[in-house]
Amino acid sequence: MADINEAPNPLYLRDEELRQSMELLFYAYRGFTAQPDTLLDQHSFGRAHHRVIYFVGRYPSISVTELLGILRITKQSLSRVLRQLVAEGFITQRPGTRDRRQRLLALTEQGIELERRLSTDQRERIAAAYRESGPQAVEGYRKVLFAMIDPRDRARLLGADRAKSAAE
Repeated sequence: MADINEAPNPLYLRDEELRQSMELLFYAYRGFTAQPDTLLDQHSFGRAHHRVIYFVGRYPSISVTELLGILRITKQSLSRVLRQLVAEGFITQRPGTRDRRQRLLALTEQGIELERRLSTDQRERIAAAYRESGPQAVEGYRKVLFAMIDPRDRARLLGADRAKSAAE
């Protein structure tokens, strides 16, 4: 593997440089998910459960429709995961206030604790990497990640006006 400290030419990224970035992402993701995977396994949960727990915790009272939009999975897949999380006491569902057909999701105390345990190692990894890399690298990394996100999700993350200005 090439030296990761070598600055690639930003105007022309060769295949090897792109492959190196892909490889780094694979290794980083493996490390990022290792501890949560062990914890999830103790509950017979998978990464889909983790994503649901994370986003329901991040956006309390999120509707099932909004969650489907974020996760981009089928209703059937989400139903299976949600059914298990509700049955085991990690998530609650309640009808919407304006539309009773709407289902709003929230973490229970048990769900909040699981989300905290799942996210602690990940937050610590990111914080350590940020400290080691410095503010310019952090800003560059965030720009790269943002640029890799589908434009529809950029708007969801930042709001339509902020997404437009961030892309400029």
